[in-house]
Amino acid sequence: MKINNKPIIKIQNVTKAVQQKEIIKSYTMSINERSIYGLLGPNGAGKTTLFKLLTGFIYPTVGKIEILGMDITTERNAIIKNVGSLIEAPIFYEHLSANQNINIHLSYMGLKSVNASRYLEMVGLGQTGAQPVSQFSMGMRQRLGVARAISHQPKLLILDEPINGLDPMGIRIMRNLFKSLVDEHGMTILISSHILREIELIANTIGVISNGKKVEEVNLASIKKKYPAGLEDYFFDVLQGGL
Repeated sequence: MKINNKPIIKIQNVTKAVQQKEIIKSYTMSINERSIYGLLGPNGAGKTTLFKLLTGFIYPTVGKIEILGMDITTERNAIIKNVGSLIEAPIFYEHLSANQNINIHLSYMGLKSVNASRYLEMVGLGQTGAQPVSQFSMGMRQRLGVARAISHQPKLLILDEPINGLDPMGIRIMRNLFKSLVDEHGMTILISSHILREIELIANTIGVISNGKKVEEVNLASIKKKYPAGLEDYFFDVLQGGL
């Protein structure tokens, strides 16, 4: 896949403190357009907090975050129209259908209703558009969350553990979808997952976070040269040195 050099995300020395405890510590990161950035780290490392900072759910205590050249603290509304996200367990209107949930999301974005079935097809839920979400399994909810996140055709997609609860077929569908969103639709994806093999199959760049700090950031091709057995060996090696 072609990678541009123009950054879509710039995080500069960001610290986030909650009740005087620093959750994110002097974090700096840059992600280029039309790339897939895999963020790795143990539970409690700060991945979800970082994603919430990038989507404007919370704001930095110190530092600056720019997305598409705009400051998240002052231009959040303009930014969010260009960002799709799935952070933690997705929440839906349980009594409504998948189609209706997607169209409600679009109305929040100030956009007209679309053919929601197109996005449901993309995530492997093509036959479920009229089904109430209350009948969906965990894996189906994850897929619907991704469909909703891409339905307004964002430039940036932020995904926190998007393949949780998916069966092998669902994981493969998501893997192929993420690649096509970058190659064919020009999106940029920031993704976290504990399934390291999946990150290894799609990412261009790997970042490792531990205890709120960036431990390392490296091109995946460089990792493969040094760790021919794969990303898992790299991750544990780096993490043991970074803790």
